[in-house]
Amino acid sequence: MAAKDPLNWMLSQAIDQLARAERLHQQFFSLHSGPREPSWEPPVDVWETDEELLILVALPGVDPDRVEAVIDDGLLIIGGHRTLPAELRHARIHRLELPQGRFERRIALPSGRFVVSRFAMNGCIGLRLVKSA
Repeated sequence: MAAKDPLNWMLSQAIDQLARAERLHQQFFSLHSGPREPSWEPPVDVWETDEELLILVALPGVDPDRVEAVIDDGLLIIGGHRTLPAELRHARIHRLELPQGRFERRIALPSGRFVVSRFAMNGCIGLRLVKSA
């Protein structure tokens, strides 16, 4: 097996550290800007059929019952918190890539009325918005 090129290894490590520093910087200043300010937005997938909208929100490790979902003036507002488990609060961090703190995602909805239900699926929180007359 060929040895790693030290220059590429050092560059890779430097890029990883810069990315980590940027994430921590964004999380720190977002978390301290106000009690309800979101610090990050989870990625979502949105599908629509004639009967419903289906939204998957990537939130591994977040309890679906602790995720808020509110429709306000044509927007679906999804929010909550991701926090480190209590047993890990004093652990040495080697890598922290999953964002922590308050999250919020706003999704514009088509006009109409919806009945909302939620479910967990493969590390995602699913929201089913059934169209009602």
